[in-house]
This record gives sequence, structure tokens and C-alpha cells, in this order.
Amino acid sequence: MNKLYEAMLLKRDDSQVSGLSRFFKIGKGQYGEGDKFLGIKVPVTRNVVKELWKETTFDELEQCIASEYHEVRLAALLTLVQIFKHARSQQQLQQQCVDFYLSHTQYINNWDLVDLSCYEILGAWLHDKDRTTLYDLAKNGKTIWEQRIGMVSTMAFIRNGELDDTYKIADIFLEKPLPLHDLLQKAVGWLVRDAGKRDMNRLREWLKPRYKTMPRTMLRYAIEKFPEEERKNYLK
Repeated sequence: MNKLYEAMLLKRDDSQVSGLSRFFKIGKGQYGEGDKFLGIKVPVTRNVVKELWKETTFDELEQCIASEYHEVRLAALLTLVQIFKHARSQQQLQQQCVDFYLSHTQYINNWDLVDLSCYEILGAWLHDKDRTTLYDLAKNGKTIWEQRIGMVSTMAFIRNGELDDTYKIADIFLEKPLPLHDLLQKAVGWLVRDAGKRDMNRLREWLKPRYKTMPRTMLRYAIEKFPEEERKNYLK
């Protein structure tokens, strides 16, 4: 029996299904088209993971990550995060987590699944390693989710005071043909904004030759923390 899967099914709340379905855009032609929900909020999922991650095997994760249910896939990813975090002295186990993550990106198919897992696993793993994988995902990812993983994973570097990769990968998205998907614009804007919290002058310098041609949503996110008058000047 897969305890993680069964525990998630027991938390089903049908009263929440329609709201979550609308929030994650599962309608025809929308980015989450066809996804299914159990109606489980993230804090509930985290509590299930907290109880069960230690006894969950990779075979069980294999079943959960491939689930038709969004929340079960999230539970698999949050469990993987916990296994990775608690394997600091076990490089082989951490490598297994990273390999599992990268070989299952077809199931990491919404923004929350990306944002709650990628920098905790992939970004953390690459802190002292070659980061070409992120550049390749950003540039050549088969889906917007793989491309978003390439960008959002740099959060791990920002938190360590390393900003170069965030700006370099952001430039990859600025080179992509327009229109750039709204969820990619938001990811780039969000990450450079967070880099700006570490060094606002560097963000301003990065924006100078770019802001006039940046997609509007990306720019709004990037300058969100600027003083009001300065922000208005950029938007003009």
C-alpha cells in the first residue's frame, strides 16, 4: 500500500475542488487544462508530507508523481524536497533526488508545482556545481514549466547572495520571440525583483537598456518594490 497516496485521498474535500480548479486554470485552452483536484489546500498537504516523508520510497513517489490528481503530485514533490534536505551528507541520495526530479518534469505541470520544489532541489544541488542545466531548461525546455524551472531555480543562488545566473537566465527569456507566456514573464520579473532586494543598483543597471522593450508584465513585476514615482517613470 502506498501510504502517501492513500493519506492524500483521505484528505479529499469536494467543497474546495471547484475553487482550486478555477484558480489553477484547468479550463479548455488554459495552462492547467485537464488537471484534476482533490480539494486539498497546501498546508494540509504539507502536514501529510511531514508525517510520512521518512517512510516513503522512490517507488511510491513514482506512483504519486504520475497521479492524475494535482495535490498528490505536489505531495510527491514536497516529499522529495524533504528527502533531499535531510540527505546533506549523502551525495548519492541527493543525486538520486535530482535525477528523479529531472526525469519527471512532464508531471511538474503547474506554477505551484514548479515554485515549491525546483529551487529547493535543483537550485540547492547546483550551488557548488556547473549550472548549465538551468540555462538549457530556460532556453530549450519543452514546456513553459521546464522553462520556468530554469528561472525559478536561481532563487537558491539569490538567497546565497549570488545574482549573476538570475540576470543571465533572465536575458534568455528576453531573447525569446514574443508574445512570451504570462507565467514566464511573471517568473522572470519576480526573480530579478528578488535579486534587486540584494542589490537595487544592479537591478537598475540591468533594466536601463532593457525596460523599454521588456514585456509589460515582466517589467511590472521587476519594479514592484521601486519607489512609486520611479516605478511610474519606468511604466511611461
